[in-house]
Amino acid sequence: MFVLDGTSKLKKVLVCPPTYLKEAAPINEISKKYADQPLDQTRLAAEFEQLIEAYHQTGVEVECQKAAPDMTNAVFARDFGGCVKEGYILGRFKKELRFPERKAYEKKMKELGIPKIAEIKRGYFEGGDFAFLTEKVIAVGIIDRTNEEGFEELKTKLEPLGYEVYPVPADPRYLHLDMCFNLVEDHLAVAYKEGLPASFLELLNTLKIEIIPVPEEAIFKHGCNLESLGAKRVLSLKQNTAVNDALRVHGMDVIELDISETLKAGGGPHCMTFPLQRG
Repeated sequence: MFVLDGTSKLKKVLVCPPTYLKEAAPINEISKKYADQPLDQTRLAAEFEQLIEAYHQTGVEVECQKAAPDMTNAVFARDFGGCVKEGYILGRFKKELRFPERKAYEKKMKELGIPKIAEIKRGYFEGGDFAFLTEKVIAVGIIDRTNEEGFEELKTKLEPLGYEVYPVPADPRYLHLDMCFNLVEDHLAVAYKEGLPASFLELLNTLKIEIIPVPEEAIFKHGCNLESLGAKRVLSLKQNTAVNDALRVHGMDVIELDISETLKAGGGPHCMTFPLQRG
């Protein structure tokens, strides 16, 4: 078994250091604000090490993808695909900037012995749009980087394995589903409700998933970009004070990370993490 769901115990992850992330390429709403501004390499490296240390402290094994000059945004490891208990799905990037990552991550997964059970070849699909709701129910954002064709390919591959796959269209400014919705524990999520379609909110209600609401501006400060560790533990940004307080009220152990420089390039803890083993 590889990844059972989105909230059980996280055991192993794949990450990539931000070695070649020199500036925030204007490829999403957050990075546009810092476009062509040099990023502080010392802070980027320190933030990455802070994430690694948090995983080590919580018993999560860490695998690293080797950084390369032509993979400037590979620190956002989440996006090359998705992982389920049978193996992984190789996605297909929309932005040319990220094309080299696809082959590199595919090679890495082969080295790790994780089988490729599906590959998106015609449409676009990025892992930031992939979200378990339960062990067998998966939501897929159709926002900016995943399109309907990519969604249909993914659905066609996963349904024979017993998964129910639901589309979640939203404002392209939100980039990925994990920017406006994130399941942090069984039956508990953080989300900007007003930006999600009524059909998805109805599905969450049917599944008895409670939502901790955030305002729209929190999307662009990574208020939803959290990483569940299982056992009611979650990684969040230190700056997410309101979200973190609400999570604690719901009995969550919140591990705060002081990540702000990486955010300028458009990603947070969830974006930086590809789960390899969970369950």
